[in-house]
Amino acid sequence: MKKFLFSSLASVILSSSLMAAGYKIPEQSVNATALSDAYVANAHGADAAYYNPAAMVFNEDRSMLEADLSYIQLTSIDFNGSAFGTSFKDDTNTEHFIIPTFHYTSPAVGNMRFGLSLVGPAGLTKRWGGTAEAAAEEFTLRSYEVNPTVAFQLHESVSVAAGFRVIYSDGVVKSSSSAAAAAPIGRDLEGDSIDYGYNLALLFRPMDNLSLAATYRSKVWLTIKGNADLDFPAIPALNYSGDAKVDVPIPAALNLAAAYTFNNNKTTAEVVFERTFWSIYNELDFDYNVAFTAAPFAAFDTPGIKNWNNSNTYRLGITHQLNNKWSLMAGFAYDNTPIRKRYIGFELPDSDAMMFSIGAKHRCSDALTVGGSFLYDRKKELKLDAGDGNINGITGKFKDASAYFVTVGMEYSF
Repeated sequence: MKKFLFSSLASVILSSSLMAAGYKIPEQSVNATALSDAYVANAHGADAAYYNPAAMVFNEDRSMLEADLSYIQLTSIDFNGSAFGTSFKDDTNTEHFIIPTFHYTSPAVGNMRFGLSLVGPAGLTKRWGGTAEAAAEEFTLRSYEVNPTVAFQLHESVSVAAGFRVIYSDGVVKSSSSAAAAAPIGRDLEGDSIDYGYNLALLFRPMDNLSLAATYRSKVWLTIKGNADLDFPAIPALNYSGDAKVDVPIPAALNLAAAYTFNNNKTTAEVVFERTFWSIYNELDFDYNVAFTAAPFAAFDTPGIKNWNNSNTYRLGITHQLNNKWSLMAGFAYDNTPIRKRYIGFELPDSDAMMFSIGAKHRCSDALTVGGSFLYDRKKELKLDAGDGNINGITGKFKDASAYFVTVGMEYSF
């Protein structure tokens, strides 16, 4: 089942890279968390370097930096149903994470601005504690991205930008069958990679109070390489320990956004449509330094079928300038899962989700602003019936899946 382990690691990596579908982490600043990521056309300040670098040219003409810290809690997911030829109940562990982020934008250099973001775009963990650990005892992913960007002002109302993405990922995957099984099997792997992509951005201001924007993040192929261990105590001679590798895509994502300011320039509303091109994720195929052609490991070299769909996310954010010291924010998003019920597994029992968020920022001085925000991500109950034809043989319900985000940060200009 080492093949399955690497497959599941890839699944976590993919969905983590887009928590708009699965477990991507798009919340990389106070503003983004507070607005449920409806923060593209109205991006401003240092974190514009990540969310829409084309907007950097409209920043104040000085250096800006922002440092944030996010706490994430994933609640326990309950399962009641059948798989592996048996009926059972199980649940995942509650998970806790701390993610630091950093953003910087430069003052004007002619008609250009430069930006840099250090973020954690993908990650998190899924761990089952009972029968389901045969498929997903632990799946842990950590990723770190360096994203330098440059923006050009083409006209007083038009700007464009481009950036270069460098992503380092490492993960741990474990699973084990019950010790009471006739032939228990243990599986363990670790792998990592450094991979590259790009991002593009456009901002158009046809009127002073209206901004239209588009951003695009390219797909990134994660070239995961690592060591895989497969233990089969019944026949130790068949144990495997050696290299394993697989290429998995982080899909491209397109954001189209519009922001309108009204109420005497005190209130800005933004709507965002995000299209994530998950259809590139058709299957996973793995390479080892040996060929598994006989039982019990022949299935390890069989490509895993995924056939995910492209997915959409719809976002709404409101920013209100209460006075010259305080600004208030709130957001909502509805997020479609890309995973068809036929291909759901214990490593990622994903479903459609709704997100609700609030936040506030306080301007302490001309140079310093502090803020905090909160987001609640609630997944719909996922029910798999026999008619869904799940390829992993799962029927039953996954429920109570949700996530909480708390982000605090400070901005400094000089």
